[in-house]
Amino acid sequence: MNPLLVLAEHAASWRTAPLDADLDRHARRALIDWFACVLAGARKEPATPMARALAAERGTGQAVSYTDGARTGLRHAALINGTASHIVEFDDIWRWGVYHPGCPTIAAALAAAQSRGTDMAALLRAMTAGYEVSCRIAQAVQPSHYDYWHTTGTVGTFGAAAAVAVLLDCDAGQTAHAIATAATMAGGLQQAFRGDGMSKPLHPGHAAEAGALAAMAAREGMTGALDVLHGEAGFAAATSEDTGKWDKPLSLIGKPLAITEMTIKNHGCCGHIFAALDAVRELQRAHGFTADDVAGVHVAGYAATKNVCDRPEARTEQECRFSTQFTVATMLLHGAVRLSAFDEARLSDPAIRAVMPRITVSQDAECEAAFPAQRSAKVTIRLRDGRELYQFQPTRKGDPDAPLTDQDLSEKFLELVAPETGAEAAASLLESLWKGSALPGLVALR
Repeated sequence: MNPLLVLAEHAASWRTAPLDADLDRHARRALIDWFACVLAGARKEPATPMARALAAERGTGQAVSYTDGARTGLRHAALINGTASHIVEFDDIWRWGVYHPGCPTIAAALAAAQSRGTDMAALLRAMTAGYEVSCRIAQAVQPSHYDYWHTTGTVGTFGAAAAVAVLLDCDAGQTAHAIATAATMAGGLQQAFRGDGMSKPLHPGHAAEAGALAAMAAREGMTGALDVLHGEAGFAAATSEDTGKWDKPLSLIGKPLAITEMTIKNHGCCGHIFAALDAVRELQRAHGFTADDVAGVHVAGYAATKNVCDRPEARTEQECRFSTQFTVATMLLHGAVRLSAFDEARLSDPAIRAVMPRITVSQDAECEAAFPAQRSAKVTIRLRDGRELYQFQPTRKGDPDAPLTDQDLSEKFLELVAPETGAEAAASLLESLWKGSALPGLVALR
């Protein structure tokens, strides 16, 4: 069985597949979460320097670039919006694929929908297809793919390609060639976020643009290597331990749809720290101690919690978003890790800096064995009065088994968007995203 052909057939079916009420709601939740992220990141680096660099090449069109604040071409909007949507680290997660599908998939799909003048239903169908194709590919190459690769940059290319192919009315054969061509443009190295620098958010931006290009070219007759996913020198072989574990992902297509199983972030940092943050918050609520009462905190988690997020000397905003030490100290002192956690004053706050050396991280065999299906942590807090508190956190608030409510999501949206647009405009946009039949368009940012 060729996995690419199976996935292309499924994607193409979404050109006309019906959206029932439950799927409509889940797809709108994904869209609302993406808009919260893209508008919060639209006026931040690296979206702003990228927009300046490409200003002369922006071109004309009906797609909206929310950083430029203007109508533009499909590929430009996909690139800039895909980048902006990953900046504040609040974007959705499909935990079984170690993957943020919304950033690349919705950036490309919305740009294509706006360019084509379609409606909300067409956009939601295309998103569903893009999520399903890319999440199943991610599942087939994990967990070894994540040793070196940033899944959102690599696999995100397939999500964008499939979604745009649906909106361009590509048949199954054209969709297969779009996915095949996307494979050879997939990239995104983990070192981009293990160190400092601005290139991590570029990964989904590039994926959105590359996937859109692949679909546009396939619609006009360009072909790709149809064995590129599972071939001996193909995508899986090049980026994981084998040629892909395809049986389970293919058998699970639509059972349920990936877009109905999303993790919506409840903290504004790397998701590999979430379980530890949830445990710290619950222990503090239950026992009423303050940061000053804490002699030490130990976080034991799966490999990425240690390898990616053990950063005791984090200083920059990028480093601190990936630092267990910084975020746990922030949780102890402020009770939340939201956008304000990474304001300039917080990054150098002496109170946070005083707590960080008391926090240590290790890899735990049980947590690692359960990854990626379960994102767990074991947290031990030693208090100065001699007490030792422990919590095993088997999941994260926001995961499908502990989801944010629609009200939680709306509050998150307003928290992220109102500072950028004003409260009234944010509320109006939110209402249209929950209930509207027309595509979202230009949004005036302050």
